[in-house]
Amino acid sequence: LASNNPPTSASFPGNLHLVLVLRPTSFLQRTFTDIGFRFSQEDFMLKLPVVMLSSVSDLLTYIDDKQLTPELGGTLQYCHSEWIIFRNAIENFALTVKEMAQMLQSFGTELAETELPDDIPSIEEILAIRAERYHLLKNDITAVTKEGKILLTNLEVPDTEGAVSSRLECHQQISGDWQTINKLLTQVHDMETAFDGFWEKHQLKMEQYLQLWKFEQDFQQLVTEVEFLLNQQAELADVTGTIAQVKQKIKKLENLDENSQELLSKAQFVILHGHKLAANHHYALDLICQRCNELRYLSDILVNEIKAKQKQLSRTFKMHKLLQQARQCCDEGECLLANQEIDKFQSKEDAQKALQDIENFLEMALPFINYEPETLQYEFDVILSPELKVQMKTIQLKLENIRSIFENQQAGFRNLADKHVRPIQFVVPTPENLVTSGTPFFSSKQGKKTWRQNQSNLKIEVLHDCQEKRSSGESSSLDNGNSLDVLKNHVLNELIQTERVYVQELYTVLLGYRAEMDNPEMFDLMPSLLRNKKDVLFGNMAEIYEFHNDIFLSNLENCAYAPERVGPCFLERKDDFQMYAKYCQNKPRSETIWRKYSECAFFQECQRKLNHKLRLDSYLLKPVQRITKYQLLLKELLKYSKDCEGSALLKEALDAMLDLLKSVNDSMHQIAINGYIGNLNELGKMIMQGGFSVWIGHKKGATKMKDLARFKPMQRHLFLYEKAIVFCKRRVESGEGSDRYPSYNFKHCWKMDEVGITEYVKGDNRKFEIWYGEKEEVYIVQASNVDVKMTWLKEIRNILLKQQELLTVKKRKQQDQLTERDKIQISLQQNDEDPCRRWLSYIDEATVSNGK
Repeated sequence: LASNNPPTSASFPGNLHLVLVLRPTSFLQRTFTDIGFRFSQEDFMLKLPVVMLSSVSDLLTYIDDKQLTPELGGTLQYCHSEWIIFRNAIENFALTVKEMAQMLQSFGTELAETELPDDIPSIEEILAIRAERYHLLKNDITAVTKEGKILLTNLEVPDTEGAVSSRLECHQQISGDWQTINKLLTQVHDMETAFDGFWEKHQLKMEQYLQLWKFEQDFQQLVTEVEFLLNQQAELADVTGTIAQVKQKIKKLENLDENSQELLSKAQFVILHGHKLAANHHYALDLICQRCNELRYLSDILVNEIKAKQKQLSRTFKMHKLLQQARQCCDEGECLLANQEIDKFQSKEDAQKALQDIENFLEMALPFINYEPETLQYEFDVILSPELKVQMKTIQLKLENIRSIFENQQAGFRNLADKHVRPIQFVVPTPENLVTSGTPFFSSKQGKKTWRQNQSNLKIEVLHDCQEKRSSGESSSLDNGNSLDVLKNHVLNELIQTERVYVQELYTVLLGYRAEMDNPEMFDLMPSLLRNKKDVLFGNMAEIYEFHNDIFLSNLENCAYAPERVGPCFLERKDDFQMYAKYCQNKPRSETIWRKYSECAFFQECQRKLNHKLRLDSYLLKPVQRITKYQLLLKELLKYSKDCEGSALLKEALDAMLDLLKSVNDSMHQIAINGYIGNLNELGKMIMQGGFSVWIGHKKGATKMKDLARFKPMQRHLFLYEKAIVFCKRRVESGEGSDRYPSYNFKHCWKMDEVGITEYVKGDNRKFEIWYGEKEEVYIVQASNVDVKMTWLKEIRNILLKQQELLTVKKRKQQDQLTERDKIQISLQQNDEDPCRRWLSYIDEATVSNGK
């Protein structure tokens, strides 16, 4: 029995000693039982005695009635079906506990062996998934525990009167099952305790891992930002250059300092976060402490580098300011010389006043004269560039020359003051006598800007007056062979002085008008539709002002005593002048806005505050006037600079400004073309444009009567591009500004690779022919004069010749890939296929026929 039913044998409280077999009562059943028992004796071959009982009462001889159920004549309360249910429940519970143990083990193995990702979102996702699985397993453990407790409760004997007498017997029966369930519950409890401890450690490690990743990410981001600021700071390593460049670097460094303060606050926050992690016994304590130390080190480096650079740039700026003051001292001395004319010193008081002015100037100029480059370098702790050293020497030399002249004048004025006699007339030295070196003077953009903003218009007029007096004084030296130099310097001074006035006027307009459009106190005086038209009304005037104020005026002032640098000054900034094309193209829109709102109270109030006699539209025209003025001044300067140093570059600069004017003018005409489908810029660069009288003729096919009757020419405006020639009709509009800004209606466009020309037309030497394709259409074009005609023909020929060269190169490449037979066939067909030959031969025929 024990071998056939191990679970049942395991539930027996002791060993088997005797087997009792109860025979059935009926004869037939008893017979079958005996027979079956004989045949199954091998199953009962036990080392135990077997007793065959005839009736139930025989059991009482061997077993106490308290151990038998009522069916067998005993008093033991026993239900076999209930016993089976309990046995199944116990076995199922044991299986559930085993499966639960396997699930916990599998979950722990998965947590231990799974590699964690390298990004924070994935880590957070995994942590959330594992926490959810942990709670599910906890719920399963709770359910198993509850099930075991229910089984344990059911196995306990109720405390009733009927059961008290048999409690001892029942206890012996259920003690085995109860101990089994209790043991399983103990295992479940131990598993739950171990699982909770494992999960607590794992969750803590995962949270610390996530914290470490966030800390590391913040650390890497801060390191990148700090290194970026350090690189930007390193780009400002060169502290030499002009005062404008130094000021710009100081401004950049201030921005870097502001950014660094914010960055240092972030770094301090990350360091505090690292300390908090370390205080909470983070497993990566050493790494966190190392990162915090690195952040402190980088922060200290950034702060120290910015402070050192600020100190260095501040000293450099002070040095430039000192040099600027020295240069201003030169200008004041020069102006003082120009004002000392003979007719002013007819009395002792005048002489004493002039003498006092000279002494005051010499006292002011003395510190600048005594400065040496090495002294400045030691005092300001900066490295002077060779250019700055030359400029300093130049200023010192100029001041020394002015001082020597004043010292000579002092003796004369003292004699005049003592003797009260008519003084000797002093000749004002020309700039070339003041400075023997050809090196350009030092220019200070920052100092210049402060001077322009703080000086009044009266100061500018005084400078003009000084210049006129200087030029009058210089006129006395015309007979000495220096007339060209005097005139050249006069033109150069006019260029610089008018540039200063121009910059001041732009600054006034931008500050007094454009900035006021953003002033809330002025909104009541301004129409609501005008508030958003600021960029249209002023165009890119602010960009033009910044270019001239920050760059170009400084460059021109560097040429004050070096006329040979004027040409390179314009050529170096040739591309920057293209901003005037944008301004001119916007001018029609600006004037439309002005005409619409010119009478509003806002503009009148701004004009009143600025004390301007002219209205805003006069100042909006200043950039257009200025860009046309440059070429006139360059022409004058070139006229007085023949065979001089820098004259070739000056001529090149003049050509560049003329090309700029032509480009601006052409762009103004191009944007006025209406009706063209496509992009005109795809036609290449505009070569020429102009108005012509045009007749249409047909060289092939029937001639239309209306073409024969067209004796009156059409007025067409032609635009010659690199790839095409465009025919337009000028549109006549009424109203203000229609003459200044024309408009064109597009008619048709001919590609240049299909165009031919005939240079001479009978009857008028101003006419020439332009034909298209195979001469189906021929336009007879009449220019305003012969020069215009020849210019157009020259440009058209150049375009066609370039096309011929490109076509020749293309054919040569194709021929290199062909056989000799193919080359012979192509050479026989070249005359018929070459469009350039067609128009060239046509010119030759016309020329020959005209000559005959």
